[in-house]
Amino acid sequence: MADKHYVLFEEQQKDRGINLDEVKEKLRTIKIETPSWGYGDSGTRFKVFQQEGVPRDPFEKIEDAAQVQKHTGISPGVAIHIPWDYVDDFTKLKAHAEQHGVHLGAVNPNLFQDDEYKFGSVTNSDPDIRRKATDHLLECVDIAKTVGSKELSLWFADGTNYPGQADIRKRKHWMYECLSEMYNALDEDMRMLIEYKFFEPAFYHTDLADWGMSYNMAQKLGPKAEVLVDTGHHPQGTNIEHIVAYLLDEKRLGGFHFNSRKYADDDLFAGSLNPYELFLTFYQIVSALYDEDAGVQKNAKSIAYMLDQCHNLEAKIPAMIRSITNVQTLYAKALLINLDEVQQAQEKQDVLAAEHAVRKAFEFDVTPLLRVVREEMGVPADPMAAYLESEYGEKILKRGKGGASW
Repeated sequence: MADKHYVLFEEQQKDRGINLDEVKEKLRTIKIETPSWGYGDSGTRFKVFQQEGVPRDPFEKIEDAAQVQKHTGISPGVAIHIPWDYVDDFTKLKAHAEQHGVHLGAVNPNLFQDDEYKFGSVTNSDPDIRRKATDHLLECVDIAKTVGSKELSLWFADGTNYPGQADIRKRKHWMYECLSEMYNALDEDMRMLIEYKFFEPAFYHTDLADWGMSYNMAQKLGPKAEVLVDTGHHPQGTNIEHIVAYLLDEKRLGGFHFNSRKYADDDLFAGSLNPYELFLTFYQIVSALYDEDAGVQKNAKSIAYMLDQCHNLEAKIPAMIRSITNVQTLYAKALLINLDEVQQAQEKQDVLAAEHAVRKAFEFDVTPLLRVVREEMGVPADPMAAYLESEYGEKILKRGKGGASW
C-alpha cells in the first residue's frame, strides 16, 4: 500500500517524534459538512450565472453532496437552509440522505430574504415581525429534531445603515428575547451556533458584529449556545487564530464556516487564497486537543466543521471536493507540528525556534500521507481525479439550466 514516498515521509516524521498512527486516526475522524446551497446556482448582486446540471430541488442537492462524500470520505453531513430546502415531508428528505450514504447536518434559518425583514428580523422594532422571526427559528428547531440534526447555525443580517436609524441597545435586548425562546426549545443535546459579521448588508452597525458580541450572547443564553466562526467575516488583518484560541479556552467555540476571501466576505473555496491562515487556525485546535484542561479538549473535539461558499463560476461538486481536500491537507500539516518542540522554544523565549517549529510542519508535503489515509478508508487516493473520471458531472447535465438557486 505504502509507496516509497510514504516510507520516506514516515521515517522523517518518526525522527521528529511524531506519532503517525495518531495523526492518521485524526485525519480519518474529522468530518466537514458541505452546504446544500453550495450546489445550486448563485452569483453576485450583478448577475447569477446559471450552470447546466445544478440541482433542481433539495433531493438532487443531497445526491450531489453524496458524490463529495463518496470521493472524500470525510463529508457525510449536508447542512440545509430553510426555506431554500423546505419540503413537505422532512422524514422523506432524511431517508433520501441516508439512502445515499449521507445525513442531514446543521439547520440554517433564513432571516434576511423576506420583505418584512428590511429593517431587521429579531431586532425589528415591530413586535409582529420579531414574532414572525422567532416562529421561524422555532420551526427550524422542530425541523432539526425531525431530521436528527443537533446543530442550528444562526446568522443575522440585522443592522442599520445610518446613525440614528434605530436604537442599538433596544435591538440588543430584542435579539436576546427571541434567541432565549429558541434556546429553551432545544433538546439538551442540541446547540445553537451563533455567527457574526462586521458588515454587509448593514453598513453602519451590525447587531452581531464580532466574535465578542456572539460570545456574550452565548454566555447569557447558556451552555447550549456557542460561537460560529466564518473565516470570511472579519476585517482585513484580523488574527482569526487568536479568536479561535480565546474561544477554545472559554469552551465556547462551536464551529466553522470555511471559505476564503481576498477583500471581504468573498466566499471563495476554502484554502484558495491564504492557506497559512487556515493552517494556523488548525494549529490552535490541534494544540487544544492535547490541552491539560479536559474542558478545552472536549470543546476542541466537538467543533462542527462546515463549508459556506459561493460557487459563481466554477463547477459545484469539484469546488466542494477541492475545498474538502484543501481543509484536509492543512489539518494534516497542523497535526505534524511537534508541540513539545514549540513549547520548549517558548519556554526559552526563542522566537525564531518557536516560529520555525510551526512553519516547518506547514512546509511538509503531506500528499503521501493523505493518499495512504484515503486508501485505508476505502476512498480514492486522488478524490478530484476519481470524480472527474466517474462521469457523474456529465450525467447530471440532463437536468439542464434553471435549477435551485439562493
